[in-house]
Amino acid sequence: MTKRKPVRTTVAAPVVTEREQRPPIEAIRAAAFQQFAERGYPVVTVRDIMKACGLTQGALYNHFKSKDELLHDIIASTQGELERVTQQAVAGAGDDPRAKLAAFVRVYVMRHCRLRVEALVANREIGWLDAGRVADIRRSRRAIRDVVVGILKQGVESGLFAPPLTGGRLDLKAIAMALLDQWTHVSMWYGPGGEITEEEMARLYADMALRAVGARP
Repeated sequence: MTKRKPVRTTVAAPVVTEREQRPPIEAIRAAAFQQFAERGYPVVTVRDIMKACGLTQGALYNHFKSKDELLHDIIASTQGELERVTQQAVAGAGDDPRAKLAAFVRVYVMRHCRLRVEALVANREIGWLDAGRVADIRRSRRAIRDVVVGILKQGVESGLFAPPLTGGRLDLKAIAMALLDQWTHVSMWYGPGGEITEEEMARLYADMALRAVGARP
């Protein structure tokens, strides 16, 4: 068997080919995530993406008008799914704000460990989108932040959370943003196959989050 020469990349990503027999639009999305993660949005061409998924350039224009529209599509789709799964996790965690926060963190961190390529592209390449295209993505991110703020507010009002003060006042939005930043950036360094599994990492982050907000046992 001939060994393939290793390719140096920022994030390991599977190569998408027609042999995977994905629907064309899914193959295009997967190839775009891979190409943008490895090389960055500005230098990747439509031809590069289509070559990576084994399709012709014309196949892309059957689904997307431009490379910009494709970037918006893949970021918006992964962002929308993140919003959905976090809200679902919180809704199923019961009434205790400690359980809600732990459930949110576990699913959020787990997704960022498992979908590192998607997270990298969504957070690094969003700056290439125009204001109109980025608006719905930012709305979704604010909605996720507000879920965390709501959990923190419930915890404080119930006496179960005692988070640190900011300038002598309680700023739950700032705390939520600081925590989300920490949970998001696990995708920048975590790699599968190490000593800590994705599940263990998710539980670790949940435990740290509860400690950070001064959760009562």
